Amino acid sequence: MTILAVLHSTVRLEEKLILEAARSRSVEIKLVDVRSEVFSPRSFAVDFDIALERSVSTVKGDYAVAFLESFGVLCVNPSAVARVCEDKFATSLALAKAGVRTPGFALVFSAEQASRAVEELGGFPVVLKPPLGSWGRLLAKVNDFDALDALLEHKDILGTPPQKAFYLQEYVRKPGRDIRAFVVGTEVLCAIYRESEHWITNTARGGRARVCPVSDDLRSLCGRAAAAVGGGLLAIDVFETPDGLSVNEINHTMEFRNSEEPTGVSISGAIVDYCLAKAKGTA
Repeated sequence: MTILAVLHSTVRLEEKLILEAARSRSVEIKLVDVRSEVFSPRSFAVDFDIALERSVSTVKGDYAVAFLESFGVLCVNPSAVARVCEDKFATSLALAKAGVRTPGFALVFSAEQASRAVEELGGFPVVLKPPLGSWGRLLAKVNDFDALDALLEHKDILGTPPQKAFYLQEYVRKPGRDIRAFVVGTEVLCAIYRESEHWITNTARGGRARVCPVSDDLRSLCGRAAAAVGGGLLAIDVFETPDGLSVNEINHTMEFRNSEEPTGVSISGAIVDYCLAKAKGTA
């Protein structure tokens, strides 16, 4: 019997759904709380076949996966995928290299560079994002140079070193929604619209989830985007633009609590099935 370790820093609704899906498949689960483990080669016992990384903390999850991979443990998602997806600049670079449509972007380290980047991106408004971050936090729609200078000064003085790398993205006017597609391997499982009157549509910020039909264009775009970052269990955020669909970001520890009901798809079950297939070498 395959033993699946679930790495976590707290057990949210998503993890509870995954545990229920595993139990329904008679899969043995080992819960590994990354906050309380001693990750030492001298003492840590690997008594499972594959690990699913579900830590809320990106840093803790990254270190736990790196540690397990040093033992040859198969992890979902692997550290190579996490390193790209957790960094918005790295994601944009991977998408651009693969020829996947994505909004214009730039990374700068000063207000002077930022002003030049804005011009290259087509002018204001632009979106200022931390390269590392989630849940739509610390995003800013910047409408002029005065606002840009003020925001960059605050980040430069008060921010941590990663916040002093300024990631700028072309502002995309959305039709009151964007799309989140759930990918297993490189195949789209299902998708939702995230609807909001606010320009930030994350469900963590109040966006409403509604089922989105998976068109051939969406399936193709997300398949190529997933392949560009290494594939796996991914949530891909997509914009609808006059020029076609465009990938905004890719999430490597997908949240799906608001998505199983509107789509009618057991995302948690697909996660467990993918882990089992990876353990057996069939995925």
